[in-house]
Amino acid sequence: MAETTSASVSSPTAGDSNWRENKLWKGTFAVAGIMLTLVTYGVLQEKIMRVPYGVNKDYFKYSLFLVFCNRITTSAVSAGALLASKKALDPVAPIYKYCLVSVSNILTTSCQYEALKYVSFPVQTLAKCAKMIPVMVWGTAIMQKRYRETDYLLAFVVTLGCSVFILYPAGTDISPYGRGRENTVWGVLLMLGYLGCDGFTSTFQDKMFKGYNMEIHNQIFYTTLSSCILSLTGLIIQGHLLPAVEFVYIHKDCFFDIALLSTVATASQFFISYTIRTFGALTFATIMTTRQLVSILLSCVWFAHPLSWQQWIGAVIVFGAIYAKSFLRKAPEKTTSVEHVQNGNGNSNNLKENP
Repeated sequence: MAETTSASVSSPTAGDSNWRENKLWKGTFAVAGIMLTLVTYGVLQEKIMRVPYGVNKDYFKYSLFLVFCNRITTSAVSAGALLASKKALDPVAPIYKYCLVSVSNILTTSCQYEALKYVSFPVQTLAKCAKMIPVMVWGTAIMQKRYRETDYLLAFVVTLGCSVFILYPAGTDISPYGRGRENTVWGVLLMLGYLGCDGFTSTFQDKMFKGYNMEIHNQIFYTTLSSCILSLTGLIIQGHLLPAVEFVYIHKDCFFDIALLSTVATASQFFISYTIRTFGALTFATIMTTRQLVSILLSCVWFAHPLSWQQWIGAVIVFGAIYAKSFLRKAPEKTTSVEHVQNGNGNSNNLKENP
């Protein structure tokens, strides 16, 4: 009788140990995947847009071509995932809604790439932390969401830190596409366009997930397919398609960079979805904050970006506020929280980052 009792007591302990070990391996897999793909993505996008190619020092200027390559890769993978899972390829929502997400997503990504012509990658990356404000505005307008006072306070503190970081750059960091303060102003305007469009994209994605019984790969497929068509149309209208193809044909290393950029952008979607579904939005928010910090530090070292002491203060304000909110929060609440806002919205199935 004593042996039976002992066995019944030890069994849960062994099961708990296995569960923790399994969770540890899953966590390691998720963190490693997100860090590897998104940090690599950040380094590649800065290299493509800011580092010249060839002996003639030619710059790649066709940001819409990068959008096209990224989206056609993601579209092909998501279609394969739907076919492999034997799920229907039929659209769940009206096509125009996929196109609306696609248009805002193209504008988001294009503004992100174009901004790199005028501001450094650290400035761009830190500015992304301020996306919670436009998402909160769109969430209130489209979803009738309500946010807590602490969420607005955190958004204000993060925006303040971002403003300090942007307004006090080190004087020696010059854009390769021009000189002077005007370029910084233009880059900030592009980042504001990025934040506004990105806030709308994630909020409308959230509304589509809640309004329709939609698989994540279904939305990815039709959204990216629409993006492929629209970006290709834009390239043809602008007359940039052939020059972009000619550029990557001449500069084989640029072709390799773009192919790798599209690959890691697509792979990151898998790791993002896996992390959110396994560990939730709070853990994902913390990982993404760490990824942004690592990306900034790596960019400063790799591409020799100097940071002023004001920028260091701004970075401490931003990441300190985000980490404090993540670690002080003890349990998930039903009220929409800023961790969800910071990365897009409150739906755990949504795309939190659109490379």
